This record gives sequence, C-alpha cells and structure tokens, in this order.
Amino acid sequence: MSSAEPVIFVHEPDPAHPGWSTWNLSDPSCFNGLAIGHLIVRAEGERAVRLRLHTQRRHANLSGTVHGGVVLSMVDLSLFASAQLVIGKHLAGSVTLDTSCQFLGSGRIGAPLDAVTEVLRETGRMVFLRGLMMQEDHLVASFTGTIRKPSAR
Repeated sequence: MSSAEPVIFVHEPDPAHPGWSTWNLSDPSCFNGLAIGHLIVRAEGERAVRLRLHTQRRHANLSGTVHGGVVLSMVDLSLFASAQLVIGKHLAGSVTLDTSCQFLGSGRIGAPLDAVTEVLRETGRMVFLRGLMMQEDHLVASFTGTIRKPSAR
C-alpha cells in the first residue's frame, strides 16, 4: 500500500485554455463529472480563484437558461476550489458548513459561467469565503460560505 495521498482532483494546465488549469475529479462518474462537467480555474490575485464552466444544453432549465441547481453546485465547487488553491492544503474530507446564495439574474446557455471566490479568513477548523457568479459583466449570483476542515485523525 502506498503512503502517497490518492489523486482526487486533476489539477493541471489546460491546453485548450492557456493560463487556466483543470479542476475535475479523478473519477468522472461522480456528481461533478456527470452533472457539471469540465471545469477550469485560475488565480485572481492572492486570495481569490475564478472557477469557470462552459455552459451547455445539459445545464439548462425549462426556460432555456442556466438551471438554479447548476448555479448552486458551482457555488459549492467554487468554495472548495478557492479554499484549496489559496490555502495550499489538501482539504479532502472537508464539508460545507453553510452557504447563502442570492440569485441576481439568469445565466445564458453557451456563455462561460464564472464564480470568483475570495477566501476571507482561515482558522484552525474553518474557512470563510464570499463570491460573485457572472457571465462577462452580467451578475448571476452572489454568495458566502463556510467550510469546515477535516479533523486530524
């Protein structure tokens, strides 16, 4: 048995998007891969990360706009991507303690959906974050969240 940590995320430069890296689970049969799909990330300064989803028809609701569940999933995914990339620690086993989301506008299918999330504070057990979700200059949502880091075992 190897002492190396298992690879959970595939985080490597994305050749299709220069300046961006992938942010995908190593097992594409889990929720992220099946429901959301390919994600890319890049740093936005020292304390924030931009997570991007190229929206497709499968992300649509009956009105033809981005489904609210996709927006909420992106909120959750962006909390973890930002926390892990800003803090620089392996956060597998962490959980979303709380999140609040305000829907500000509808998202368009076919346009990239970005969540820019800032780490506000880290304590021994918690990470506090806030962010905005947008498509170009159009605001889709604002959000906050708290992640509880895993217990040392």
